[in-house]
Amino acid sequence: MMKYITTFLISVLFSLTTYAQVFNPISWTNSFEKIDDSTYVLKFEATLEKGWHLYSQEEAATDEIAPTPTEFTYYNDNGAFELIGKTIEPEGIQKFDKVFEMDIKYFEDHALFTQKIKVLDPSLQSIKASVEFGVCDDEKCLPPDQVEFIFSLSGDQESIIPAETEVSDRDKQKSEALLIDIQGKEKYLTEEVADQSYLTIFLLGFVGGLIALLTPCVFPMIPLTVSFFTKGAKNKRKGTINAILYGFFIFAIYVLLSLPFHLLDSVDPEILNNISTNVTLNIIFFVIFIAFAFSFFGYYEITLPSSWSNALDSKANAVGGVIGIFFMALVLALVSFSCTGPILGSLLGGSLSTDGGAIQLSFGMGGFGLALALPFALFALFPNWLNSLPKSGGWLNTVKVVLGFIELGLAFKFLSNADLVEHWGILKREIFIGIWILVGIALALYLFGVIRFPHDGPKGKLSTGRKSFGVISLLFVLYLIPGLTNTAYANLKLLSGFPPPLFYSIYDKETHGPLGLNAYMDFEKGLQAAKAQNKPIMIDFTGWACVNCRKMEEQVWSYPEVMQTLKEDYVLISLYVDDREKLSKEEQFNYVKQDGSIKKIRTVGDKWATFQTLNFKNNSQPFYVLIDSQFNLLNTTTAYTPEATEYLDWLQQGLKRFKEKQPSPLFNFQSAN
Repeated sequence: MMKYITTFLISVLFSLTTYAQVFNPISWTNSFEKIDDSTYVLKFEATLEKGWHLYSQEEAATDEIAPTPTEFTYYNDNGAFELIGKTIEPEGIQKFDKVFEMDIKYFEDHALFTQKIKVLDPSLQSIKASVEFGVCDDEKCLPPDQVEFIFSLSGDQESIIPAETEVSDRDKQKSEALLIDIQGKEKYLTEEVADQSYLTIFLLGFVGGLIALLTPCVFPMIPLTVSFFTKGAKNKRKGTINAILYGFFIFAIYVLLSLPFHLLDSVDPEILNNISTNVTLNIIFFVIFIAFAFSFFGYYEITLPSSWSNALDSKANAVGGVIGIFFMALVLALVSFSCTGPILGSLLGGSLSTDGGAIQLSFGMGGFGLALALPFALFALFPNWLNSLPKSGGWLNTVKVVLGFIELGLAFKFLSNADLVEHWGILKREIFIGIWILVGIALALYLFGVIRFPHDGPKGKLSTGRKSFGVISLLFVLYLIPGLTNTAYANLKLLSGFPPPLFYSIYDKETHGPLGLNAYMDFEKGLQAAKAQNKPIMIDFTGWACVNCRKMEEQVWSYPEVMQTLKEDYVLISLYVDDREKLSKEEQFNYVKQDGSIKKIRTVGDKWATFQTLNFKNNSQPFYVLIDSQFNLLNTTTAYTPEATEYLDWLQQGLKRFKEKQPSPLFNFQSAN
């Protein structure tokens, strides 16, 4: 149970996955303004669909994963004009980007770039320019693209003329060579959208609420409160209604606590993500969780001012009726804060660390509130059940201390977030896991009675429950130990997303492909290898700046069965659509798009991005295709698939269809004779 509670507290929900879809979220227009006879201002305006970002010219390329900067080129071979200063861009937004895990500058909705020029040749009729750019949303990035413009200076009116590029027979041949005759498109190139349910979040929040019920601040309140309503009412029916109403208000109060975050989300949809990735706030969360942990250990109490609860209690007694019951529920929420506060803090921290944001927080808080409210309603309906409740005692303090150890472990998750963002290197993966091992050992020692805390009662015989949870803690420690090694067992599947990523390690791991796999970086070379080895092909459309591609490689491909299947049963072809390495002059050409516009294929990334869009009608990454050497699709195309078992099943289905297409051994024997 503890594993699932922990998973909830810092869980990561993955967003919608789209297949067979070409994205075109940006459009460009150009114009100019004449200042005087020789001075002009060239204008480039980009319009973006909601949620997409265009990146600043300042985002220079680095060795790290980084966005594609916007770059303008002005064609001035004859020196007919000169640039006055640099291309000016709008103020934009400077924020920490969760996709690239760094501070970047980007533009939303629309962006106007201007460049002042001075014409040196009075006979100049037009100016040619181009812009190269990349766009991303919160889930994916598209390959770098380029648009060309012609500014006609011959008239007083602004003129927008599409740039024309000569297309030779060689260009046409090169363009046609990118097209492969894919078989099975009508069957396997489909568009599917996987809907995400918040039921799991609600249920995990409910489990968190059940844990809160077992704390010393809440558990003793159940029989007292139910007895108050059932015995203090004029009749049994009235008492039951009041108790149920009391439970409903508890549920409603915890849901209402999430509403301010919806307000923040509506003002700025990215504010919760910015909060979750903010280094300062992550450190603050770390300190708060450490404080909560030691509070649970019994060294001090964290409570809200007693004047608050006293004031509300007096209002509840004075007002009476429905409003009075509401104030009583509010009093419970306040007086139990020292026990529920750390759990709610975990809930808040976990929600802000994911893509679910305020909606996810509301579902989690609703589940938490329902778990706290149900006992009051159920025991009011069935008062005899109160006799079956265990008596309050030292076991309640044990539950509280165990929660303290959990809070202590979770605290380092927030410190790890800050460490990853700033690249401090103080919490490498093995160090993080080592800390969790120490916490797990300390928890086991406490449960076995070796370690004691201020509120523990006299030392006596250990209960079966304490022994059982002590053994579970030791088993958890044993599970963590391989995470300290530089072996295939270091990837702890059950904790995926909690420790730092595999590459953030104290060990230096040299790899020649993703996870050391033999990956072909050229489609033709990979195709020849597949024919020679008689194996199916997995085309991995990826990118250096694709964060979800790295997640797939580290969290899914590293799964032993997936790794074995990729290594032994497939020829892997990884095509990087954002690779800016220049093609040789012989390999460069002009590609004619279906709409008649021209795309200059100048880099390796240009080639493979065009190859993907042309053949598979998709331009997002990661994107995976299973084919044989005769270009028969072996399964549906797929994209980001965080479940390793689902991805493995997809690979195995493709492998099965490949084998079904192979000639039988009897046929081969007869053919040979």
